[in-house]
Amino acid sequence: MTKNKKSASGLSAPFMAAASGLINGVLSISLLLLFIVFPLICHNSYLDILETKFNFYQKCIVSMLSVMFLLAVILAVIDLMEFKGSHTRHLFSKIVRADKKTPLFAADAAVFIFWVSSALSTLLSPYTKAAFYGNKGRFSGLFLLSLYVISYYLISHFWKPKRWCAELFLASGAIVCIIGITDYFQLDILGFHKLIDVSQIAIFTSTIGNINTYTAYVGLVMGFSAAMFALEDSPLKTVWYYLCLCVSFAAIIMGCSDNAYLSMAALFGGLPFLLFKTRKGIFRYLTITATLFTIIQVIDVANHLFPERVLGLESLFLVIVNFRGLPFVVLFFWVIAAGYGLMSKYFEAAAPVLSGGTKTVRVWAVLMAAGIGVLCFMFFDANVANHADRYGPLQSYLVFSNEWGTNRGYIWRRSLQLYREFPLLQKLFGYGPDTFGLLARGTILEEMVAATGQIFDSAHNAFIQYLLTIGFAGSAGYLAFLIAAMYCMGKNQSGESFIFGALFASACYALQSTVNIDLPIVTPVLWLMLSIGMAGCRFSAPKLICIT
Repeated sequence: MTKNKKSASGLSAPFMAAASGLINGVLSISLLLLFIVFPLICHNSYLDILETKFNFYQKCIVSMLSVMFLLAVILAVIDLMEFKGSHTRHLFSKIVRADKKTPLFAADAAVFIFWVSSALSTLLSPYTKAAFYGNKGRFSGLFLLSLYVISYYLISHFWKPKRWCAELFLASGAIVCIIGITDYFQLDILGFHKLIDVSQIAIFTSTIGNINTYTAYVGLVMGFSAAMFALEDSPLKTVWYYLCLCVSFAAIIMGCSDNAYLSMAALFGGLPFLLFKTRKGIFRYLTITATLFTIIQVIDVANHLFPERVLGLESLFLVIVNFRGLPFVVLFFWVIAAGYGLMSKYFEAAAPVLSGGTKTVRVWAVLMAAGIGVLCFMFFDANVANHADRYGPLQSYLVFSNEWGTNRGYIWRRSLQLYREFPLLQKLFGYGPDTFGLLARGTILEEMVAATGQIFDSAHNAFIQYLLTIGFAGSAGYLAFLIAAMYCMGKNQSGESFIFGALFASACYALQSTVNIDLPIVTPVLWLMLSIGMAGCRFSAPKLICIT
């Protein structure tokens, strides 16, 4: 038998290609299952949806890890016998020698700190078993966090990016959104609402469950499809991404959850930093904006045509549809979009500002800073200066009290007070992953029930939750990981639009998680977005790729 030819470095290209193909095959099958099956899988309506999603995810990842480990052992043995272990040494040397000055390394280091802090938090917790399994909370213990981190390392380091992952994610996401839209019209095509209490029909939807969790997932789809649409050149794919965007806009509005506003803020606030550099980008951004208001108008018309069939809008979206000038807003944005498209095409020389560029991005940055400043003033004016009345329907969002955000104001305030009372070691490493409910019941149970009529097993803010459960070290590691990963994806120069899709999906999720719970129903999709986005960044920087 003819042996594989070796390069000057002693490495065999055929062996490396075979090893890479096997590993990528395992990772690709796992991604296929997680992107398609995971969002859609259910068992007994919404009664066991948390357990069903968690079990599927953990079985999928554990199976992937088992196969990967077996492959690694087999390949290492073959490498040792045939090539004296040169490929194994090469692999580890490339991991160790990764450029420590890049955001790629910063993200890896931060997520490692996040995991180590979570492990220490578990060991130091008064409820070690509960902290490990998360079985006294929402299954988000050290075991699940470990699966997130390990899968991130494997996918981001060893998976060769493939465009089909974007199509699969959006196809599955569109199905989830369409089911949610039919639930808004009370069609109940899955028959799930027949098995729950009538009072809960409005707060459980699609194959995701609670509307807050549902809109968190739809926010991922919305961010991904918006970026893909904004950057795509192929006419057919552009239409496909635009349809996915329209469906996600309709779904997130009909989801009737306030965290949708934060996902939209991340999308519309962040897209200009990517799109305002080119004429095409500006035109696509204006089109996206016009589309959003058009869909809001269409939903308003549907609500009036079928008042007995729809669940009805709430909160800020209700304020928008009640605005009599909404049709003119829709018309205005479409005229601006069409006008810009024509002017930028035919009058570029006469109006260079229409071409976009760094100056346009800087102008947007100034406007964003001014907007944030105005928002801060409004909060100050409503809460400190006691001028809430001047803001009309918006005062329910601006005035911060114990009742703010369905009693989130209370649990956030008390959570931070509990953290201040922690001894130094607990301040660093927390009470244990997913043990917030045990902490709250052991300290503020009677006060909590008296003040809110509820028993909170979560802080309803992912960052405050991590601060109390895995401490300052763990929460800082998590935040640094998100920032480093998104920065790396934002700086990507490979031209792969799915990387920017992953970036905006992650941004939409991260911002809405400030008022929401991290659950194994949707949070695994965030980690998948970060994983494939970083895999794309590594693939565009060959010296950092672990397997070629």
